[in-house]
Amino acid sequence: MHLLSERNQSPGRIEEIDRKLKKAFERRVSIVALDMCGFSRITKDYGIIHYLAMIQQMEAAARPAVRQNGGLVIKQEADNLWAIFDTPTRAVEAALDILRAFEAINSVVPSERDIFGTVGIGYGDTLVIGHEDLFGSEMNLASKLGEDLGGRNEILITAAAHELLSPEKYVCEPVRFSISGIDIDCYRFKEKLYARKRNRKERDR
Repeated sequence: MHLLSERNQSPGRIEEIDRKLKKAFERRVSIVALDMCGFSRITKDYGIIHYLAMIQQMEAAARPAVRQNGGLVIKQEADNLWAIFDTPTRAVEAALDILRAFEAINSVVPSERDIFGTVGIGYGDTLVIGHEDLFGSEMNLASKLGEDLGGRNEILITAAAHELLSPEKYVCEPVRFSISGIDIDCYRFKEKLYARKRNRKERDR
């Protein structure tokens, strides 16, 4: 961006240029960072073309789930996908729909084509550069949770995103990770309360 070049060349105008950048690109959004699991093992056992085909199927399943929950896919790189939403609630619902879509795929394909994912969710002021990229602290945290710290089919949520989730609807447990000398306090999604109540009612009929 030309404004960044101006910022580097004009130390006396840093605050002015920062304001311009924020006005042009900053949005308060919830970020979903999705990562597929098993790259090294699957490519070793079945080859890279096999895994590339799985990535295509992952994207075909994830994009509709994002769209149906009011989100926008910003970028997809290899077996990672990033999307933004207005609220953490919509981000969580999209993440659940994505994982359900993977389950549906896994029920009809051979086991070597099973798709599993991990999702990190953040919320905060983020620089959204069109449909190209995202930058910001919560983007970094969501990516760290989704790519490095989460397990198969886990949804990990930053403290900022969790603060806006209804405790009457979503059950989450606090967890702490230490990585690269940094402690990360976040939440692991457990279940949707209304789904548990609905299942209980169905059993009682």
